[in-house]
Amino acid sequence: MDFLINFPWEYPLLILIGFIVGIVNTMAGGGSLITLPLLIFLGLPSSVANGTNRIAIMMTAFSANMGFKSKGLSTYPFSAYLGAFALVGSIIGANIAVEIEGELFNKILSVIMILVVVIIIFKPRIIKSKAEIRVTGKHLYISCISFFFIGLYGGFVNAGIGFIIMLFLHFYNRINLLKVNATKVVVVLVYTIGAFFTFVVNDMVDWTYGICLGIGTLNGGWFTSRWSVKKGENVIRIFLTVIVVIMAIKLWFF
Repeated sequence: MDFLINFPWEYPLLILIGFIVGIVNTMAGGGSLITLPLLIFLGLPSSVANGTNRIAIMMTAFSANMGFKSKGLSTYPFSAYLGAFALVGSIIGANIAVEIEGELFNKILSVIMILVVVIIIFKPRIIKSKAEIRVTGKHLYISCISFFFIGLYGGFVNAGIGFIIMLFLHFYNRINLLKVNATKVVVVLVYTIGAFFTFVVNDMVDWTYGICLGIGTLNGGWFTSRWSVKKGENVIRIFLTVIVVIMAIKLWFF
C-alpha cells in the first residue's frame, strides 16, 4: 500500500501522454508541442526537457517505421537520402540548442508554438495527388538541401516539424499522404539519433522521464502506423490548437 502511495504519479501520466503523442506524431505531427511544455512544467530545465523529449521522438519514429514496413510500405532509398542530410543539420541545430539559456528557450518555444498553430489552422488540406511523384534528379537534390535545414530546425527544437515535412513532401515531391508519413518517420528517426547523442554528451537527458514517455510513444506509433493515417485528423487539429495556445501563453507569461 505504501508503495502505491509513494509511486510517482508522473510516470503513468507520461506513459499515457506518450501513447497519445505517438498517435499524433504518426498521423500528422506536433506532438512535441505537448511533451516539451509538459516536461518543463514537471520541473525539468528547458534544455533538459528538449533532450529528454528526443527519446520519445525516436521511439515513435522507430515503431511507426516498423509498422509501415510490416504493411509493405517503404520509400527507400529516397527517405534515406533525406535522412542523411537532415542528420547533418540536426547535429548543428542540437549544438545551438544546448547553448541557449532556459528563459530564452521558453520564449522561442512559445513563438514557435503559435506559428505552428497557424500552420495547423490554415495549412492546405492534404489529399492524394494523381500527379507523378518527383523524387529523382533536380527534385531529389533540392529536397536533400531543404531537409538539411529541416533537420537543423529538428535538431534545435523539433516542435511541429511533422507538419513542415508533410507539406513539403506532398506539395513539392507530390507524394501521397500514406507515403508521406512513411517517409517522415524514417527521416525523423535518422536525424533524431544525431540530435539525441548531442544532448546525451552534454548531460541534458532525464532518462526516467524519457523512458516513460518512450514506452507510451513506442506503442502509440506502432498502433497508429498500422491504422489508416487519415483517421482522426480533424479531431487532432482541434485538440492541438486548443492545447498549444494554452501552453504557449503559459510559457510566455508564467
